[in-house]
Amino acid sequence: MPYEKIPVECYSGYRANERPMAFTFQERRWEVAEIVDRWYEGGLEPGRAQVNHFRVRTVEGNVFLLRYLSLFDAWSIWFEESETQAEDA
Repeated sequence: MPYEKIPVECYSGYRANERPMAFTFQERRWEVAEIVDRWYEGGLEPGRAQVNHFRVRTVEGNVFLLRYLSLFDAWSIWFEESETQAEDA
């Protein structure tokens, strides 16, 4: 499944779009309960825009991978299986 562009509500502290707070995916608003992991690519290399990645857990326990491309000021998502769904199987 490729990344899908989505709207994201962000916390903006010392910089814009510092971290995701909530997002809309599959016609539903998901609130971020925890940022499980975060990392970035590019930015320091000439010709490569910075891309920020956030692995988040929602209030419902689902885990999603969000990506922010600063060059385009755009967010996208990659869905990961919920830990609660995996335990039920």
